[in-house]
Amino acid sequence: MNENDIRKAISNLPLGGIRTFEQVGSTNDVALAWAADGAPDLAMVYADEQKSGRGRGNRRWFTPPGAALAFSIINRPSTAEEQSIPLFSGLGAMAVCEALGSRGLHPEIKWPNDVLLDRQKVCGILAEAVWTGEKVDCIILGIGVNVNPASVPSSEQLNYPATCIETVLGKSVDRLVLLRDILQALLYWRGLLTKDVFPAAWNKYLAFRGEQVEIRSEGVPPRVGMVDGLERDGGLRLRSLDGQLFVAQFGEMQLRPVL
Repeated sequence: MNENDIRKAISNLPLGGIRTFEQVGSTNDVALAWAADGAPDLAMVYADEQKSGRGRGNRRWFTPPGAALAFSIINRPSTAEEQSIPLFSGLGAMAVCEALGSRGLHPEIKWPNDVLLDRQKVCGILAEAVWTGEKVDCIILGIGVNVNPASVPSSEQLNYPATCIETVLGKSVDRLVLLRDILQALLYWRGLLTKDVFPAAWNKYLAFRGEQVEIRSEGVPPRVGMVDGLERDGGLRLRSLDGQLFVAQFGEMQLRPVL
């Protein structure tokens, strides 16, 4: 996609600015540098190809040219939003789910923010916060979406089963239209971030509800529990094998279904 086509497709959206690239190392890294240089709220960095895209836990995110969506949104939280910082982690996933749902698909969110189709990963979100003392200066939301089959890594490169939209949908997808739809949904849900409707909607997409999963975090023994739902702050509520409720909070956690 060239820059003119991208700008035309999203010209009616109130973004804070756009920078597009044929190729970058990581859109999040470019966005972080732009934010440090004063980029406004809702500025976007888009790249057709990432050579060193990053997922959570510094895992590599595969973005070959012409096959996926890779973009990062710079969010500068308002005073009201500063009380809901953890919810930004689900904002990108919610936006992708809304765009996929409008195409007749049935996406789910593997907590905290991976999007699944047919229980396979189709989208990853990397949320990175920049702090000035105890105040959040900005939150970068990196969004990577597998659109056509070339975007899906080989099985040897995967740590979780993956698919792409076109494979599940059974037909080609216009990446420009998909990008516009995701951004529209993101802008809509950003406006509702501080309202109770936001975690309720996120909860609706929650994967593995009523199923046993394992929560892993570095330096902490794994815990197994049944997914019960989301807390108001976006934490994952689970019921342990002995019936006790516990809550997994955000951090470098991995969630896996218990087979």
